[in-house]
Amino acid sequence: MNLPRTPSFRLDGRRALVTGASSGIGLGAAVALAEAGAEVTLLARREATLAQVRDQIRAEGGKANILAADITELPAIREALQAQGPFEVLVNSAGLARHTPALEASAEDFDAVMAVNLRAAFFLTREVARGLIAAGKPGSLINISSQMGHVGGPERAVYAASKHALEGMTKAMALEWAPHGIRINTLCPTFIRTPLGEQTLQNPERKAWILSKIKLGRVGEVEDLMGPVVFLASDASAMMTGTHLIIDGGWTAE
Repeated sequence: MNLPRTPSFRLDGRRALVTGASSGIGLGAAVALAEAGAEVTLLARREATLAQVRDQIRAEGGKANILAADITELPAIREALQAQGPFEVLVNSAGLARHTPALEASAEDFDAVMAVNLRAAFFLTREVARGLIAAGKPGSLINISSQMGHVGGPERAVYAASKHALEGMTKAMALEWAPHGIRINTLCPTFIRTPLGEQTLQNPERKAWILSKIKLGRVGEVEDLMGPVVFLASDASAMMTGTHLIIDGGWTAE
């Protein structure tokens, strides 16, 4: 009798691109992928911070490079990815939030959030997929969405709209690219203790509301997402595409 074997979570020999890699979820994703054996390219605007992250990853035996760029600058991103790709793994973690009541949201805030969370995500993801298709390689692309891509919340109409749209975009891309062996999924965290998340967590009333919704009774940490990122990137999730992995402590279980 031949027993089944667990597919490998290792990423040795694969190249990964992580946006928003200078802090927060992107930083955690980059470290997790490097620990799993991938060669990670760290993409963000802050070159000095990226260099520090790269050096620390290398000091711990990982493989890391940096790409300092603004993901909203589409021609420059396209040129850089064509020169440095293909990447078998993408973690699209760069994001922007401007929380305000829907009645007070400005067109400027709406456009800024959509430019990063949706427009840049669309074209960057497409460019990575183009590189894989041209090289005849399979891949796993991961868009960092949010539980707010599945529910709503006060003062989050713009942010939730961007993440609901990201969910739909991911499903459509999954259908188109499955014949090429390219998988694409979303990772949907609850409130995570990051520089971005602290904007909300510093408000006692908002924090109390958040903790009342998270059934496990605590705010998420970056470490809570590192295992799921490796899972989605690896062969362990080989039959997953066009879907989402929600890491929300039970928020959306109701």
